[in-house]
Amino acid sequence: MTPGRSFPAREDVLDAFAVEPSPDRETLERYLREYPQFGPELVDLSRELARDLCEDEDPLSSDEVALIDMAWQRHQGDDRKVVTDPFAKLSVTDLREIAKSLDVPRQVITAFREGRVILTSVPRRFLTRLAALVGVAADRMMEAFAPRMVPDLARSYKSDGKPDPGLPLTFEQLLTEAGVPAEKRDLLLSDDD
Repeated sequence: MTPGRSFPAREDVLDAFAVEPSPDRETLERYLREYPQFGPELVDLSRELARDLCEDEDPLSSDEVALIDMAWQRHQGDDRKVVTDPFAKLSVTDLREIAKSLDVPRQVITAFREGRVILTSVPRRFLTRLAALVGVAADRMMEAFAPRMVPDLARSYKSDGKPDPGLPLTFEQLLTEAGVPAEKRDLLLSDDD
C-alpha cells in the first residue's frame, strides 16, 4: 500500500464492476485482487449479474390475462376510497321530486346532501327509500352521507363571512327544525313498513 493513496467507496467499486463490458471470472478475480475488502459483495454481485433471466416468449393465455385483470381490478378497488356524491348528477327538479316522494321538506334532502345528518339516528327504512330514489345502494348512501367537516363553498359567494357548516343534527332534530308535524315525524322516525 502506497501512502497517500485514497481508496474508493464500496458503492463506487460495485458500480464499476456492474458496468464492466464482460463481468466474467477474469474480471471478478481482478476486482478481488484490487479490492479484497469488498470480496463478499463483489462475489454476490457477479452471481446476480450472471443469473439467467427467464423470459417467456410465449404470449399469455386467456386464463392468465383474466387472472391478471381480476387482480388489477381488486388492487384498484382497494386504492379507490373516494366516495362520489350521489346527488351530484341530480337537478333541482329531481331533488324536489325526491323530497315530495319522501313527504319531507327540501331542506331535509339538502341536509343529507351536505352531510349534516347523524346517520345512526336515521331509520334504515328511510335511508333505503332515499337510496332507491337517488339510484344507489343504501350502504353507498351511508358512505356518501358521512358528515363532512368542510362546508360546500359553492354557496359561500352570497355571505359576508365564512360559511359555518353547523353541527350535525339527529334525524329527529332535522325534522323538527324543518317544521314537520309531530304525527308525520313519528311516521318517518319509525322503522316499521
